Amino acid sequence: MNENTGISAMHIYKSFGKETVLRDVSLTVKRGEIAGLVGNNGSGKTVLMKCICGFLRPERGEITVCGKRIGKDCDFPESLGLIIETPGFLPSLSGYRSLRTLAALRGKIGKAEILDTLRRVGLYDARRKSVGKYSLGMRQRLGIAQAIMENPDVLILDEPFNGLDAATVAEMRTLLLDLKAQGKTILLASHNAEDIRTLCDFVHEMEVTV
Repeated sequence: MNENTGISAMHIYKSFGKETVLRDVSLTVKRGEIAGLVGNNGSGKTVLMKCICGFLRPERGEITVCGKRIGKDCDFPESLGLIIETPGFLPSLSGYRSLRTLAALRGKIGKAEILDTLRRVGLYDARRKSVGKYSLGMRQRLGIAQAIMENPDVLILDEPFNGLDAATVAEMRTLLLDLKAQGKTILLASHNAEDIRTLCDFVHEMEVTV
């Protein structure tokens, strides 16, 4: 395995009952690259992302993240930030307290890093507001904050810009390009062609299996 490889998924097969969702899917993303995943609903984008994260186990194939084989060397990638499906937070907690609670699970970061992340996603002024009073776009930005706050080496982002207005999307694109410049490996699924064109070094097209 090339030490410059962030994500490698080789000859992945995944089925649910008699339905094969992933059939011989291979993908390699180098460190410092943003790879785009595109395809119609049902083409397996989210399933592939869940396999890379270790949430699902493929029947065949091998996945490595930062040189470690998922399901063999480790169950889950060690340095991973992710948004898969709609980010979920307790509505009664503030934005800051939501991130603080999640950060306490691993104890890698503290108050300063959390506040800095909230600034980066434009939620610092709303940090004390309960998440239940956040708009859809604010909750999505909080999800992005949760994904990046521990400075992970790899980001798996499934439609991360849902609910964001055009100005915020532009800000979040700049944020991802900054992370890329820092050497992060990013796998991005988006239905927005402009996201893919602006951000991605290459595109992997998923097709519905039959």
